[in-house]
Amino acid sequence: MADTHAKHHDYHIIDPSPWPFIASVGAFIMMIGAVSYMRYLSGNQFLVFGIDLATPWIFFVGLAIVLYVMYAWWADAIKEGQEGAHTPVVSMHLRYGMIMFIASEVMFFVAWFWAFFDASLFPNEAVQAARTEVLGGQWPPVGIEVLDPLHLPLFNTVTLLLSGTTVTWAHHALLHNDRKGLVWGLALTVLLGLIFSYVQYYEYAHAPFAFAGSIYGSTFFMATGFHGFHVIVGTIFLIVCLIRAMKGQFTPEKHFGFEAAAWYWHFVDVVWLFLFFSIYVWGSWGGVIHHM
Repeated sequence: MADTHAKHHDYHIIDPSPWPFIASVGAFIMMIGAVSYMRYLSGNQFLVFGIDLATPWIFFVGLAIVLYVMYAWWADAIKEGQEGAHTPVVSMHLRYGMIMFIASEVMFFVAWFWAFFDASLFPNEAVQAARTEVLGGQWPPVGIEVLDPLHLPLFNTVTLLLSGTTVTWAHHALLHNDRKGLVWGLALTVLLGLIFSYVQYYEYAHAPFAFAGSIYGSTFFMATGFHGFHVIVGTIFLIVCLIRAMKGQFTPEKHFGFEAAAWYWHFVDVVWLFLFFSIYVWGSWGGVIHHM
């Protein structure tokens, strides 16, 4: 009987799964909910078939569905891997999928860098497009106080670089079957990720400019804010890996879940370096420094 279920090929056909359909439903509800939430915040109605849906709850219902699907779908993927379904060919395809995902994320950030450089390199054209702001033909714009790049931004840069070192240490420890080093490396990486997020929150809370009313503020917060969101996602990713590592679910031969998290974290590191030198250092050059 055991030989009946043995795999004689490198491919794996998964069982029918409800998660793609449920994820699509959740994403659709979250999209409609985002519109209704924004209408609610602006004090306007959102009429659908005569019913006012201007409320924040639709968005959070959709978000809850998406988060649950993420948990359940990835739990199924972990279970499949533990049952031996992730053959060499399947593992290769998982790697290709993660590479394509990171490539799409690269293009996502290219859009925000493009917006920033378009406004900073051509401030006069940006004024003509906005018609509401006086940049004074310079960048940073007239009247804008910028953050000191050698203060909290530099601290966060060092923090992320250290986290890249600790996650590499954890990977190296795993390859050599050093369980203690793996756990400590992951724990330190998670701690550094949390420190980064807290420092960025503090920086946002004390920033001398706002998101609204300034093209400098909007490009700054969109680029750095989305990066901060990716740091939070990556930290959660690493927390899951830490829990799995403590349960002994990774082996030197089978650990793609951790490997994918490490790739993602290094991607976050590299994007931050570009943000730091482009937006914090070059983008604030010659501006009035705001001291916290």
